Amino acid sequence: MSSSPTATHPLPSYLNPERLGPWGIYLTQVDRVTPYLGPLSKWVETLKRPKRALVVDVPIQMDDGSIAHFEGYRVQHNTSRGPGKGGVRFHQDVTLSEVMALSAWMSIKNAAVGVPYGGAKGGIRVDPRKLSQGELERLTRRYTSEIGIIIGPTKDIPAPDVNTNEKIMAWMMDTYSVNLGETATGVVTGKPISLGGSLGRREATGRGVFTVGVEAAQRLGLSVPGARVAVQGFGNVGGIAAKLFAEAGALIVAVQDHGGSIANAKGLDVPALLAHVAQTGSVAGFKGAEAMDAADFWATPCDILIPAALEGQITAANAGQIKAKLIVEGANGPTIPAGDDILRDKGVLVVPDVIANAGGVTVSYFEWVQDFSSFFWTETEINERLVRIMKEAFTSVWDVAQQHKVTLRTAAYIVACTRILQARDLRGLYP
Repeated sequence: MSSSPTATHPLPSYLNPERLGPWGIYLTQVDRVTPYLGPLSKWVETLKRPKRALVVDVPIQMDDGSIAHFEGYRVQHNTSRGPGKGGVRFHQDVTLSEVMALSAWMSIKNAAVGVPYGGAKGGIRVDPRKLSQGELERLTRRYTSEIGIIIGPTKDIPAPDVNTNEKIMAWMMDTYSVNLGETATGVVTGKPISLGGSLGRREATGRGVFTVGVEAAQRLGLSVPGARVAVQGFGNVGGIAAKLFAEAGALIVAVQDHGGSIANAKGLDVPALLAHVAQTGSVAGFKGAEAMDAADFWATPCDILIPAALEGQITAANAGQIKAKLIVEGANGPTIPAGDDILRDKGVLVVPDVIANAGGVTVSYFEWVQDFSSFFWTETEINERLVRIMKEAFTSVWDVAQQHKVTLRTAAYIVACTRILQARDLRGLYP
């Protein structure tokens, strides 16, 4: 990470200027878009600091009777366009810098795709694999109670993220509702269907990745049938995207996850691999492929690369090895700016995360709307609306990129930051 953000941005006192982490990546992205904001640039400092950051202690009683304390966060980056919206992740490496950056990327994502939300994010610094089911429930409920003062259906709506799922959302919804004294299904999205969840939500992010991937491939003149696709991460995002690309005739030639990396130049049997992962928890050991070294994954001969794991995966060290013509970012922040520059110079088209993985928040928006009206749509209606919104958002970003001769990432930030700062300008300052 370059030191430029520390020199050009007034930093909150609670951040270490020598180790900005993901927040430093976000600040660099803001710097790159500022020259395109015109008169709105007077408001750009609004984008460089979160509106609200809550750090909470999450004490729970463990199964052995001991008391353990975990560190929790909820950050609301910007609410100029609507209530905060963003997931909650349970991971041992979660930091405030990471949650701040993720909340800011949610602001950009929601504005770029045009849903009426601001950006927020939450997390607990914990390895959930080391907790029993009872401990996990107590952790979730205590965390929800601690952040309950700033969340709500019209204030900030959490959703699933890394290591969280619809069961955890059900616990969060129930805890908030019990504390409120009435059922509030709209406080979270990504819930079970029987508790006000939406059809199509689980597959939405992967479907969005596939939709914009096809749109981008068409503009490159790249045929999806027969295209070679490599996927990092094989959960709800990478697994669904791989399934849809395979159904469209593409060959999934390599997959990497936390447990291993595998390849098959003739194409992996995606349904069989999904079943294997469901049973074992990883792609490692899948009989229909050969194991490969993790570092070699990035050099896989392919046409389309889908990073759908964690942030900071494509760097200056490995970007030069990438052979893909098209990268569709399923994860949040998988490419750091130095890697971005290398890919740009190589002529690789990168569809940025803030557009590519916005399918999840788009269907979360549908779920929220359905909860308010208590009227639910069919899965076909949801998928049709999702595809339409994703295509329209991609086209808007593509047109801005062509107009300014910039990358799709910079174009997405131009679109999103303009929308956010227009709202900020119209609302003014009070008092």
